Amino acid sequence: MAKILAIESSCDETAVAIVDDGKLLANVVATQIAVHEKFGGVMPEIASRLHSENITVCLQQALDESKVRLEDIDAIAVTRGPGLIGCLHVGLQAAKTLAMLYDKPLIPVHHLAGHIYANEYIGELKFPLLCVVVSGGNTELVYMKDHLDFEIIGSTTDDAVGECFDKVARVLGLPYPGGLPIDLHAKQGKHTYDLPHPNAGAGKYDFSYSGLKTAVINLVHNLKMRGEAVRVDDMARSFEDVAIGMVVDNSMRAAKDYKVRQIVLAGGVSANSYLREQMKEKVGGTGIELVVPPLWCTTDNAAMIAKVGEHLYKLNYFAPLSLGVDPNWKIDDQLTLLKN
Repeated sequence: MAKILAIESSCDETAVAIVDDGKLLANVVATQIAVHEKFGGVMPEIASRLHSENITVCLQQALDESKVRLEDIDAIAVTRGPGLIGCLHVGLQAAKTLAMLYDKPLIPVHHLAGHIYANEYIGELKFPLLCVVVSGGNTELVYMKDHLDFEIIGSTTDDAVGECFDKVARVLGLPYPGGLPIDLHAKQGKHTYDLPHPNAGAGKYDFSYSGLKTAVINLVHNLKMRGEAVRVDDMARSFEDVAIGMVVDNSMRAAKDYKVRQIVLAGGVSANSYLREQMKEKVGGTGIELVVPPLWCTTDNAAMIAKVGEHLYKLNYFAPLSLGVDPNWKIDDQLTLLKN
């Protein structure tokens, strides 16, 4: 094994982590949520500037907490994509600078691979498995036959589920990010509003959230125009039933078809209590093991990037300093990046 320093800056968290022989020595995260909250979403230019301000502070704190010198690091792992292009650039430039100054190999890591491998902090991945990746920017079902072998078998045709939560929260007057407030209000409500179950199209395991988001926005607007009160708890319950229901239904269908041993939840929306409850209920009695990440693993952090970095280090999967970011990088291209 090796000492890996990892950097994550794909959206609104600046993070640096250090692992040594699989042990997490430091995991520093500087979040920008309070700044972006007033806008109801992440402002890319502001996020990039804040990453530039926070990156050296996070780096120094991680080194102090781990009591590791940069000279003793074996490799630098960094999120190359997907994400906001300006934000990704800050992290990659920092990683490339450290790699150059200290003559260390550079390891490019896919952000979603990080979310999947964060589960290794609580247990072993058992193949074949199905990864249910649900976040603010992504909604994917990823089939894995072995380590680092990613096959996307289902994805959203439009909006991501986390983005849909944020937009619905905003129209209901709830704070950003929208996942937690909707989840809390849904616990107090009943499914009384009739919302559509969007058809994702030809893909058997694909998702579509644009129609659901638009339906909620239009319904809230029409209610207000008629002078009727919006029952926020009931709207949250009705929305969450449909939004999470699509994730659960597609996941269970894919898990059965692909005969997996494990279902692994990953991404920010995996913190949703209703998703966790529904998946546990549906998986129970099937013989499939459900892996639910601890809450600290659901938000963006560098510990998850370090975990993937360890696996890639064993393969000598190192990138040249000419490496660039890719905000649209597909997870199934993780291992093909350096072969082209």
